[in-house]
Amino acid sequence: MSRKLGLIVPHDYKLLSIAAILEVFETANKLTSGNEKPFEIMLFQSENQIDQGNLFGYKVNWIENSETILDLILIPAFTTDNMSEMIKKNRSFIPWLQKQHQAGAELASFCTGAFLFAASGLLNEKLATTHVDACSAFTKTFPMVNLKPEETLTADGSLYTSGGSTSTFHLLILLVQKFCGNEMAVKIAKIFSIDLNRYKQSYFSTFRPNHLHNDTLVAMLQQKIESQYHSIEKLEEITKDIPTSARNMTRRFKQVTGIPPIEYLQNIRVESSKKYLEQTQLSISEIIEKTGYNDPKAFRKVFYKMVGMKPIEYREKFRVQ
Repeated sequence: MSRKLGLIVPHDYKLLSIAAILEVFETANKLTSGNEKPFEIMLFQSENQIDQGNLFGYKVNWIENSETILDLILIPAFTTDNMSEMIKKNRSFIPWLQKQHQAGAELASFCTGAFLFAASGLLNEKLATTHVDACSAFTKTFPMVNLKPEETLTADGSLYTSGGSTSTFHLLILLVQKFCGNEMAVKIAKIFSIDLNRYKQSYFSTFRPNHLHNDTLVAMLQQKIESQYHSIEKLEEITKDIPTSARNMTRRFKQVTGIPPIEYLQNIRVESSKKYLEQTQLSISEIIEKTGYNDPKAFRKVFYKMVGMKPIEYREKFRVQ
């Protein structure tokens, strides 16, 4: 029995995401002998988009006119960094997604597609993940979603999400396994050379400080942390000349950057240590000293928590030859 698979092609979609999704499910169809294929693939757009008639070799269906109830709906990644604007442009998909889910459709998003997924409200109180570098913005926008930034993918009932980049393939293989069985999933994994043992995406994260704000006191503290991180022993040392109380400074800092000053300092130090591990032959002890840690055990603990692997493992994986 063929499953009705609907891939939405919204405004600002990422072509690579669309291509990966179609390639995997088309391959599953090709690998299936007989006339009945496991997936009946359909593309969906909204009438407020340009009438393209056909896309990627498929006839486009308009969500406003379609009465088809789907088995699985896929939400691709987006190219834009302005997710609130993206959601506005694609808001016509939201009631359609809600209606389809209510009728029994399973839903899956890939990478930043989780933003449109979450805007539907269907992820409230549910597990989810997204591109690791978009997690901070996601949490601020959708606080009711139980976001798991470190996870490659999540499955909560009939709702699925994946992290960034190659995490897409891990979720695609999971869906193939669910609908076609383990043998087909293994075949797909081999064809696309996907490591089935990769469960975390945190070691691909890059900490990007937020400087796009107008809080001069927060900017002052950011500058101090970023320039003096290697020599700071206590945060009180660099906050004493900032004209506000420590409590108020922490509150403002977290409100603007999304994290408290101590966590900001840890992120800066870990990001610096990652660069040393990638680009130099310095020993772990030397790197610990250069990044401002006095306790090797504390450094290793923080590094593992934030990156998802030990420093020596990170060097082996990402060392620039």
